Amino acid sequence: MKVPAMQALRKTTAAAGLELVDVPLPAASHADETLVRVRATGICGSDLHVDDWTPSYAFITQSLPVTIGHEFVGVAQSGPLAGRRVVVRPSVTCGTCAACTVGNHDACERRTGIGMTRDGAFAPWVRVPLRNCVPVPDGLSDELAALTEPLSISMQALRVAGDVRGQRVLVMGPGTIGQGIAVLARRAGAAQVVVSGFDDAPRLDALRRMGFDALCDVAQTSLAEATTSFTDGQPFDIVFEATGVPETIQDALALLRRNGIVVVTGIHARPLSLDLTALVRKQQQLRGSFRPPESDWPEALALMAEIGDLMAPMVSHVLPLSQAHEGFALAHGKAASKVLLCPGDGDGDGDD
Repeated sequence: MKVPAMQALRKTTAAAGLELVDVPLPAASHADETLVRVRATGICGSDLHVDDWTPSYAFITQSLPVTIGHEFVGVAQSGPLAGRRVVVRPSVTCGTCAACTVGNHDACERRTGIGMTRDGAFAPWVRVPLRNCVPVPDGLSDELAALTEPLSISMQALRVAGDVRGQRVLVMGPGTIGQGIAVLARRAGAAQVVVSGFDDAPRLDALRRMGFDALCDVAQTSLAEATTSFTDGQPFDIVFEATGVPETIQDALALLRRNGIVVVTGIHARPLSLDLTALVRKQQQLRGSFRPPESDWPEALALMAEIGDLMAPMVSHVLPLSQAHEGFALAHGKAASKVLLCPGDGDGDGDD
């Protein structure tokens, strides 16, 4: 008997490149799992790193071949949310460690990752734990729902930074996470939000359409020169690094006031050599930000439903999964703000 198959975008070898290949349809093997029929999946900066095979993602080697894709919305097929649209937290806790057994899943240190170390959502179907599914509010488009994961990362960055009210904020990197940080910082009362990019016209244009005007591209000038027209040469109170380029942190520290804070959200392909003496003498703080608590996911969806019209420009391209390589080329070339891939005809809002 022929096994039903589907097309999936996979990392098949520990080298640069991704492949669209036919794979068997997944099956939920435990009562605590469900299949999700995928409707839209975003191409993330992490996916680009996996495609390039940078050292920071070599940890998935033991899981190859693996279907990638972790920013997605779909329809759950079983369990309490059967027939409902859901987004899925990609970080899968072990369920057996000391933290998990007492219900403190945020403290689990034995995680697997959907789209990294277990099959992900650049495919029509994906197998996920029921507890990772979060219902999507009615009326919220698939395109916006697919942004929930990066918005939750932006929320965590704001939490790590602390109170931004009245502060001069610089966001380095105008990708989806940087865009989300800019929106949240403005919403939280920052006195000024400046966003910088490098040869990033489409993503900066998306921010312009979202109501930001203190935007600069540092492809032809230094960050200091590019930002001074917005700050009159005054230092920033808080800098968010969302570039994935480690050297930008040195630029951030140079523009940061005494006792200021740099929040690092990017995943970097190489280490950074840093002048710690200058950091110590100015009492600057360097803080890392990564995974938000699980409780942020319903909050992110509620926020998206509230300000979805504002955030709609973040999504620039919706393509069928069959055009995955074209979508990745757009993302790699910074010719898009956010690219979503959809199984079938690419219509992220089709009815079930």
